Amino acid sequence: MIGLSFLGFVVVGVPIAFALIAFAIVMIWAGGDMILFQSLPQQFFGGLENYGLLALPLFILLGEFMNAGGIGRRLMAFALALLGSVKGGLAYVNLLANMMMASILGSTVAQITIMSRVAVPEMERTGYPRDVSVAITAAGGMLAPIIPPSMLFIIFGVIAQLPIGDLFIAGIVPGVVLFLIFLVVIAWLGRRHGFPPSERVTLRERVRAVLDAVPAALIPVVIIGSILGGIATPTESAAVASIMAILIGLFVYREMRLADLWPAFVRAAASSSVVLFLIAAAGLFSWVITFNNVPALVSAWLQGVTDSPIIFLLLINLMLLALGMITDPIPAIILVVPVFLPVAVDVYGIDPFQFGVIVCLNLTAGLLTPPVGTGLFTAALMGNVRAERLAWLILPFFGAVALVLVLLVLFPVLTLGLGGALQ
Repeated sequence: MIGLSFLGFVVVGVPIAFALIAFAIVMIWAGGDMILFQSLPQQFFGGLENYGLLALPLFILLGEFMNAGGIGRRLMAFALALLGSVKGGLAYVNLLANMMMASILGSTVAQITIMSRVAVPEMERTGYPRDVSVAITAAGGMLAPIIPPSMLFIIFGVIAQLPIGDLFIAGIVPGVVLFLIFLVVIAWLGRRHGFPPSERVTLRERVRAVLDAVPAALIPVVIIGSILGGIATPTESAAVASIMAILIGLFVYREMRLADLWPAFVRAAASSSVVLFLIAAAGLFSWVITFNNVPALVSAWLQGVTDSPIIFLLLINLMLLALGMITDPIPAIILVVPVFLPVAVDVYGIDPFQFGVIVCLNLTAGLLTPPVGTGLFTAALMGNVRAERLAWLILPFFGAVALVLVLLVLFPVLTLGLGGALQ
């Protein structure tokens, strides 16, 4: 009955953060321990007392500066220079540029928005079907949650109290595997739709594109290199990268003006405040369900269903897929992690980093599935394509994501091997 109260709040249109707070209040009232109400403010603000959360607004700010400084367009030209004139070259370029953007932005919707402006018109101009171009661009957004830096990793790490830098490292190999399987999907689509070869790029144009992209490419190198090398925390690397993006936009590419800085700060602050309020509500939600022994009850139920870690993870994947279809990843992580992470770690012996990568990748796929599908509708709007048609074209990429999720379940070394090698 108490669980139905939360669903009732969501159904009538209460924002998810307020629904979480209301649910916590209902649970305390139903439990009869009114002294807990005195701790509500402390628990609410305590959810934000985490140094790792500083990385979140800084990476959002980095994305704003990148968009204003023309960095995305140069990364696209750089990817084209690397591949040259091969059949379906622009499709591969699109995916490669998406991978480079994922290593900077960490946000699926932001990545789809920027790449739709940069890649889709160019692909259509050279003979690609518009709907297929938009589908490839949207699918490339699914690289964002597991290639560092990932905003979902930051949120998962804060809620699960895990080192965010280690989560970033855990996502590198799965991200590369997903990228390679996406290349196979694009090759299959190229044969089916008859992708044209990309325009021939002269050696001079190739050298110019590479040199022009060097400043932009330094941003992901600094972020990932400083974290892997132990030189900087994710928060510090985000701050350094944001300063680099300002300097590159102002003085190297000269596409950013000083007047663009303040609006970028305002947009980043607005976006960050929404996410941070959700995280604060998540802290309250997690505290209440833990106090009411909900993880132990879920653990007892699951142990009655299966004692196999693999079956448990497969069941979690099915549940996450269903949840991702009706809610965005951030609220879904807030709902799932406090309940299922203790069960996964304490009962089934699953590594929390493996669980985190699986959760973040699975829920991001939900961004491109109806009926909610924020990423799907963003891509459809930006590309002027019907969302129903786009959802159909993205299906092969969903198959690739499903394959990677199964591999992550069966082979934990994909998420844990790199981190172990670096220790």
